[in-house]
Amino acid sequence: DRPNPLGGTRLEGNVLDPRFTSFVGLCPIPVVHGMTMGELACLFNERFGLGARLRVVPMRGWRRAMSWEETGLHWVAPSPNMPTPDTARVYPGACLLEGTNLSQGRGTTRPFEYAGAPFLDAHEWADSLNRQHLPGVRFRPCYFEPTFQKYKGRLCGGVQWHVGDAARFKPYLTGLAVIATARRLAPKRFAWRKPPYEFERKKLPFDLLCGTDRIRRQIEAGRPLRAIEASWQRELAAFKRLRQRVLLYR
Repeated sequence: DRPNPLGGTRLEGNVLDPRFTSFVGLCPIPVVHGMTMGELACLFNERFGLGARLRVVPMRGWRRAMSWEETGLHWVAPSPNMPTPDTARVYPGACLLEGTNLSQGRGTTRPFEYAGAPFLDAHEWADSLNRQHLPGVRFRPCYFEPTFQKYKGRLCGGVQWHVGDAARFKPYLTGLAVIATARRLAPKRFAWRKPPYEFERKKLPFDLLCGTDRIRRQIEAGRPLRAIEASWQRELAAFKRLRQRVLLYR
């Protein structure tokens, strides 16, 4: 087994609707699930019908509340765009930008910690986000020019995520705030990315990333962020009870 870089106590987000099963989301779990790879294997095997002959070799010394830094392990990037634990910390929300026409910082030295687009004012965006008092995070206005992917070679007005309190930080909620605020500030230029995306040719990429179309529809309706967060609490509580049965560490 191996540690979850976000620790093992925090759960956040809606549970995937099976109608939106895809390459980026196969099983009904939330984006922030607070489980290790071994625990996920047990969950998929026992509750979601894999039926494999499974044996998990448990870790020694890992506790659920540990941050990655507290494990004392070296960070080995699982992807060129996941260079540090800071990237992993914001990724559950920052990855949602892939479902929009906003740059998620690919092609910069801080992928997923930068967000931006040529049509956005960096200071206005950062100020608007900071006024929302999202837990554990502040935003700095910045400008960047990606070397590849979205807006390659074009100057983007953007924001950089600065997580000051990882214990309070809510990456999924923050990602939704970044997107909803950009949409409000530039309603005629912001757009949801169109399919195809990751082998899916009909459903919107943003809906696949969220595992539902409910989140997008709430954003389009102008529903307050706290109300969107409240809308997934019941299903998240049910998942927490399901998850409890396969946890290997206390």
